[in-house]
Order: sequence, then structure tokens, then C-alpha cells
Amino acid sequence: MSASGGKMGPSLTQEILSHLGLASKTAAWGTLGTLRTFLNFSVDKDAQRLLRAITGQGVDRSAIVDVLTNRSREQRQLISRAFQERTQQDLLKSLQAALSGNLERIVMALLQPAARFDAQELRTALKASDSAVDVAIEILATRTPPQLQECLAVYKHDFQVEAVDDITSETNGILQDLLLALVKGGRDSYSGIIDYNLAEQDVRALQRAEGPSTEETWVPLFTQRNPEHLIRVFDQYQRSTGQELEEAVQNHFHGDAQAALLGLASVIKNTPLYFADKLHQALQVRGALLSLPRTETGEER
Repeated sequence: MSASGGKMGPSLTQEILSHLGLASKTAAWGTLGTLRTFLNFSVDKDAQRLLRAITGQGVDRSAIVDVLTNRSREQRQLISRAFQERTQQDLLKSLQAALSGNLERIVMALLQPAARFDAQELRTALKASDSAVDVAIEILATRTPPQLQECLAVYKHDFQVEAVDDITSETNGILQDLLLALVKGGRDSYSGIIDYNLAEQDVRALQRAEGPSTEETWVPLFTQRNPEHLIRVFDQYQRSTGQELEEAVQNHFHGDAQAALLGLASVIKNTPLYFADKLHQALQVRGALLSLPRTETGEER
């Protein structure tokens, strides 16, 4: 049984976006983000509604989209368990059988636990994707330390290999060094104390770093310093050199190394804006929703 073809045109994109609780509709209880805990949540009603959506005459994809795009990931997991208890059927498999194409893939992503989805996306990117840099930076640089550790644990459990081993075998050069450093999660935490001397030292080190052979400067700075410190370094670098740090990256690096450093700089300077740019870029192309940012930051920001 099919509810969607292989192509996703504007109709599906508009339908999904129309169901999101945008700020204009939710100003009474918050306007940040679109995927948040649903206040009037009833796990029984949602499970029953999804059951009716896939067992009635035809598939009610509007009901499916409405439920899954207006519940937090935690609430969707509760719905999955309730559906299993009441029907003795797996919700993920039931929806997979009822849907097809891009809508099926979106729904499958929405119903997976966050750590498992991240692990699968990271594995796919490293093994069989031309977007390894983009996906890996997004996951490894934007997750909290507990989220990252859970992702890496699921990665090892599901694929019987450590993520660091795949990164080592599938990447090289500065990209490999950056990803391995991010996996270790050794970034400093912000103490609230501004270290002006360290910021000046870092700026001078970046000014001396003239090319890819100086990764011993770029990698530790981008992966170990806390964002508050780095934002100060970026600003001071611009005042000292007359150019944005991103311009220096573009001048000194190429290919994957350049893409990774630019992505990290964007995350460090403004993570919400980084995701907003991702969303804007994704919606410019057909199949847009398949490449939307792999996170639900609206639940936290």
C-alpha cells in the first residue's frame, strides 16, 4: 500500500510544513523552535489515530504527518510503545508498509531514537555518501557530550565497530584529524572568565599558520577551545588582519578540509543560524525535506 510516490514535490513539503507549530500559532507558550513537547499530549489518542490512519480506506497521510510533526521525539517514542502494546505490531514497520518514497523515509527518521538516527546517518555518510563532511560535522560538532556519547555507543552496538575506526579508514588529512578530535569530545567548557592573553596567543598562532601543513594549529583551536573564547578570537583576528577568519580558511585550505573548517566556524559562531542556513539550503531543492538538519534543536532552544 502506498501513500507517496518516489518524488517529493512542493505539495508534500508544504503539507509537512503546514502541520508544524510555527511561532505565530504558539506564541502563548513559546515561539522558539517547531518541534517541542505537545502540551495536550495523549499517548492513547495518538496511537489510535495512527492506527486508524493506516487501517482505514486508504492511508490518511495528513493524520500521520500531523501527529508525528507536532510531538517531541520523546513523545513519539511513547506513542511507538503504546502502539506496540495495543496492537502487538511495531509502529515503525506498520508505517513503513503503509507508506513509500520520501514520506516513508521522513517518517522513519522521525520515529527513530535520536542516538540511533545520528549513528545511522554518520555511518551512511562515512561509508556511502558524498556528504561525509557535512553530515559528520553537523552531528559531531552540535551534539551535547551526553548525546554524542550515546550516539557513539549505539554506533558500536549496531555496526560492531567503533566510529573512530570508520573515521580512520574512510577519511584522511585534516578532515580525519578534525573528526577524531570532535569524537573525543575534549572541548573546554566556558568558565565565565575571559582569558585575553590566550585569545591574543591564538590569534598570533592563526596568523602564522599559512597552509594545510599547519594543522597542528587549526585542529586544536577549532576542536578544543570553547565557543565563547573562539568567537572572541575570530573577532580579534578580523580586527588584526582586516579579513574574516573564513576568508583565511578559503585561502589556505581546499576540498574537505576547507568545508570542515568552514562548517565548524559556522557552528561555533552561531549554532541556531547554522541550522537555519541548512534549512534554507535544503528547501531550495527538490527532495528538500530529506536533507533537513539532522536534529530537533527546537526542543532545546
